[in-house]
Formats: sequence, C-alpha cells, structure tokens
Amino acid sequence: MCPLISVSNLSKTYASGFVALKNVNLDIKQGEILALLGPNGAGKTTLISIICGIVNPTEGTVTVNGHDIIKDYRQTRKMIGLVPQELTTDAFETAWGTLRFSRGLFGKKANPKHLEKVLRDLSLWDKKDSKIRELSGGMKRRVMIGKALAHEPEILFLDEPTAGVDVELRKDMWHLVKELRNSGVTIILTTHYIEEAEEIADRVGVINHGEIVVIEEKTELMRKLGKKQLTLELQQSLDQLPAEFRPYNLELSQDGRLITFTYDIHAERTGITSLLSQLNETGIRLKDLKTTQSSLEDIFVTLVKDEPE
Repeated sequence: MCPLISVSNLSKTYASGFVALKNVNLDIKQGEILALLGPNGAGKTTLISIICGIVNPTEGTVTVNGHDIIKDYRQTRKMIGLVPQELTTDAFETAWGTLRFSRGLFGKKANPKHLEKVLRDLSLWDKKDSKIRELSGGMKRRVMIGKALAHEPEILFLDEPTAGVDVELRKDMWHLVKELRNSGVTIILTTHYIEEAEEIADRVGVINHGEIVVIEEKTELMRKLGKKQLTLELQQSLDQLPAEFRPYNLELSQDGRLITFTYDIHAERTGITSLLSQLNETGIRLKDLKTTQSSLEDIFVTLVKDEPE
C-alpha cells in the first residue's frame, strides 16, 4: 500500500543560515495518527509547514496521495487541514462565520449541516454566534480545529494542539482526534506532551536538530527501547551492598531499604532468578518486590539527551 504522504530527502536552510531540517525521510500511512515529538527548535513546525505548502524546501520532495506539493499545490492543499500553534482568526468574526469563510476559501459549496456537526463535535454549537474575541483560550483553539475541518480534509495537521489547554479539555481533544481517525482522517500532530503521544498515537517519531532520530510503532518503540526495573524492598536495611552483587549493577536507596535492578526485558537472561537466589544465599530477606516499565517519556529523554548540539 502506497503511503498517503511521502517525504524524501527533505532539507531546509533559512536565509539566516539556520539549518531547520536535514535530509528527512518519512512515510505516513492513510488512517494513522502520527505524533512528532521533539524539543523547541527541533524542526517539527518547519516539517509540517513544508508539507502544507506554507514553507518551500531547500532540497527534497514531498508528495500527498501521489501529487507533488509544489507542482500540484491546489490538489494537495485541499486534502489538508492545518491547526497552527498561533491563534490566527479574525477576533471580530463569529465562530460560525470563521468556519463558513474557511470552507469557501477552498471552493467548497455551502454545507451548513457539516459546519453544525463540526461545531457540535467541538462543543461549540452554543457559541456559534459569539465573536472570537469573546471566547476563552481553549474555545479559540477549538475554533481553529473547526476552521481546519470546515472543508472536509482527508489529512489533519495539529501543531501543538493542546498547548495552554487545561487537562479536561486536552482529554476532550484526544477523544475528538480518535473519532476523526475512526472517520478516516489521517492525523499528524506535534506535541510537547509525552502523555499525548502515548495516549493517542499509532506511531511516534522523534525529531531533534532537524533530523528524524527514530520513527516506530508506539508499542514496538517501547518494546525495543523500554527497560524494566525490579524494586526490592528489604526486611532490614543495608549499609552497603555486598561485593558479590557488583555484577548486577544494583542501586541501593539512601535509607538502605530498597534495591533497584534495571534489566533488559528482551535479553536471553534477565538475571532476576540468579539475583534472587544470591540474595537468599546471602541471607538478605525481602519484604516486597515490584516491577515498573519505562514510559514513553523515559525513552524520549534517552533518545535526545546524547544528541550533539
């Protein structure tokens, strides 16, 4: 199956000499939710701005459903809805007028039923006649999503969609994103919120210093890079670990009551059985034990912390 969006050898250097993207290659499948994670200045916004036809690349090509974004600009742009980071709406226009105008810009025939559905899905129907300047920050952001959906795009880009939004509204937006995906919309979002990617994404891409560090199915990424920790609570505290435990690379808590053992869950032998046997032979008795799995945040930090400046 051909990718819906194909990015090949894409680079962008601005007039100032700043290199925003370096030879990026990326395929996005139809109907998926792809989360792009990365620190500020990593290149996330530049990448989606190029795909959406707002910024011109220095090198490389991008196709959307087989159409080149530069040669077939109109064809590709009408397939895409974009929710930018900045709130770019007429403050004196109403929510309804904003969506209606946006739909008209794409040459779509008037469809009040579609606009009503979008506003209702965004919990904005009771605010349809309110001017944008009268709305809260969270509502303004929802209007931006509505504006992007007004022309019924097949692809939706969300650039930091929940920045500055409270937790409850963030969860509402996650639900909306899942509903859109279920209706066939392909969604690409950039986010600073690791839990956002962990909650809703099918695949996760990590971008840093203009390069794709990794892109992988979320569950596969966590399987490959995730670590597990075994925490052992002792019946009696230790001043220090006996010398025979050095090969296990254990960590003893300050109060001497907890031993932490980090291990690779995919290794042929984790070492847990021999560790527990060794503890028993040494006369160290356990009160309790538990295991914890690395989160996506742990993996993200691991991937970007050693990248060169």
